[in-house]
Amino acid sequence: MDKTRLPKKLRGIIPPMVTPLVARDALDVEGLERLVEHILAGGVAGLFVLGTTGEAPSLSYPLRREVIDRVCRQVRGRVPVLVGVTDTSFVESVRLARHAADAGAPAVVLSAPYYFPAGQRELLAYVRDIVAELPLPVFLYNMPSHTKLAFGPDVVRRLMDLPGIAGLKDSSGDMLYFHRIRRLTQDRDDWTLLMGPEELLADAVAAGGDGGVCGGANLCPELYVGLYEAAQARDAARIAELHARVMRLSETVYSVGNHGSAFIKGLKCALGCLGVCDDSMAEPFRRFGEDQREQVRRHLVDLGLLPGDGSAHARLDAAHRPVPVRETSSDRVAHP
Repeated sequence: MDKTRLPKKLRGIIPPMVTPLVARDALDVEGLERLVEHILAGGVAGLFVLGTTGEAPSLSYPLRREVIDRVCRQVRGRVPVLVGVTDTSFVESVRLARHAADAGAPAVVLSAPYYFPAGQRELLAYVRDIVAELPLPVFLYNMPSHTKLAFGPDVVRRLMDLPGIAGLKDSSGDMLYFHRIRRLTQDRDDWTLLMGPEELLADAVAAGGDGGVCGGANLCPELYVGLYEAAQARDAARIAELHARVMRLSETVYSVGNHGSAFIKGLKCALGCLGVCDDSMAEPFRRFGEDQREQVRRHLVDLGLLPGDGSAHARLDAAHRPVPVRETSSDRVAHP
C-alpha cells in the first residue's frame, strides 16, 4: 500500500480501546477478545489501540507489540486499526510503527514528544523527521494536557501538505482550536479531523469534523455511533437525547474517584462489572476498591446497563446490553 495515504478518509466513531490487563505486564487475553468483538458489534468505523485510554505510556514494549498483534489478527481488516506509537524515544516510536505495519495496521497515531518541553519549531522538525522514517500514514494527536505541547495551528498548516500525514485527533477540549483547524482542513477531502472528548462529539460534527475517538464507546459503542449519525443528519431532537445520555455517563461512571485517572478507572471498572474484561490498571494506578466499585455498579444500574430492582432510568440504549453479566475475579475480591 501507499505509505503516505489511506485508501479512503476515515469518518465515524473510532474508540480508543482500553488495554485489558490481569497483572502489571500481562494481558487479559480473553477479555481483549471479548472487548474487540463487543466494540465492533456497535458499528464503529475503526479501533485505536495504545492511546491514552489504553494506558500505552505505562506498558512495556513487548506488551504493546502483543496488543498490536492480537488486535490486528482478530480484526482481520473488518475496520482500520490505528496504533499509537507515541514515545519519549524517536527510535522506539519508529520501531513500534514498523511492527504495526508488519502486523497489518493501516495507520499510526503520534502525539508530541513529552517530558522535555519543546517549542513549535522543534515540534515541526520532529514530525518532519519522524514521518520520513515511518512506514504508515500518520494521524497527529493533539493532547496538550499530557504532552505539555500543542500542535499549533501554524504547525498543522505547514504539516498538512507533508506526504504521510492523514489527519489529526484533537483532545485539547478547546472548541476554538478545533474550529481553527477545521478552517485549515475544510477543503481537504483526504484529511480526517477527529474529536477526542466525547462530550464535544456533536459540536465537532456540527462544525464539520469527521467523527470522534470516544472512550465511552468501549462500553456503549452504539450510543456514540448513534450520536455521530444524528449529528451528521442534523437531527436536533435525537442529538439532544443521545448527548444527554453521553453526559450522564460522563457525570457518573467517569466521576467516581478523586484524581485525573478517574475516567480510565471508571471505564475499566464498568467493563469489569459487565463481564467484558478484567479491570486491572497499569502502574502507577490501582483499580477501584469495593466501595468505589459499588458506586460504579449503581451508576450502571441507573443507566440501564446492569439489571437492578426496577428503578433503572435514563437508559443509554434500551435495546442493547453489551455483554451478559457474569461474576469475574474482580467481583469476588476487594482491592485496595
